[in-house]
Amino acid sequence: MDFRNKNRVVIKIGTSTLTHATGRLNLRRMEAIVKTLADLHNAGRNIILVSSGSIGLGAAKLGLGGRPKDTPGKQACAAVGQCELMYMYDQMFSKYSITVAQVLLTKYVLLEDRRLHVQNAMRRLLDHGALPIVNENDTVAIDELELEVGENDSLAAIVAEVTGAELLVMMTDIDGLYDRDPHLSKNAKLIPVVEHIDRSIWESAGGAGTALGTGGMKTKINAAEIATKAGVDTVIMNGRDPEKLYDLFANEPVGTVFLAERPNSK
Repeated sequence: MDFRNKNRVVIKIGTSTLTHATGRLNLRRMEAIVKTLADLHNAGRNIILVSSGSIGLGAAKLGLGGRPKDTPGKQACAAVGQCELMYMYDQMFSKYSITVAQVLLTKYVLLEDRRLHVQNAMRRLLDHGALPIVNENDTVAIDELELEVGENDSLAAIVAEVTGAELLVMMTDIDGLYDRDPHLSKNAKLIPVVEHIDRSIWESAGGAGTALGTGGMKTKINAAEIATKAGVDTVIMNGRDPEKLYDLFANEPVGTVFLAERPNSK
């Protein structure tokens, strides 16, 4: 594994990483994330950010006690929260003279006959030095909201595949994949490298995510499977300390690495 020359990188940040338990933005952490990504961008890496948080932020701004259960409520929260999310990203990245671009996607846009449009747009944004910020378009992606599969982990994996990324990094509220649930067992051990996603890996995955998010370790394993099958190395790491990204790109052990399937691998 050599991450030093990974140039095009998709980084996914979950709701639990971006916000406090109240649903409000964790400004200190968000600023640290932005500063680190800006530095990596300035060093010549093509960073594509996939950011969750719009529904959670919208719920907080509308004064709701938590993530709504009904579809119209989720749509409303997404519409309000997406404005807040992009405003904050624009303000923070502007401090480092980096232009951000909002890219809202649905699974239909990423179908085979439409992927080319996404590829062309992303390529041109990167050519202009912009940093694309991707989110699922939860305001109109009704079926995903109702089926509770509208999480950004799989979206990030598909974006990595479509854009020809060399690495997918999923930043969450846990250090990586453990051999058992670390919340339930003090003897749980971090799995540093996964060469192949088999039944034992799925059994190691825990349950649901936080009250404000939709993800969990199973959605991240699913995303890792999508990405690695597309030839994209994938890392699950804790987003609490964004500067760990520097360690990752220096080939220091960080989180859990899922090795991409190579053309000649079995």
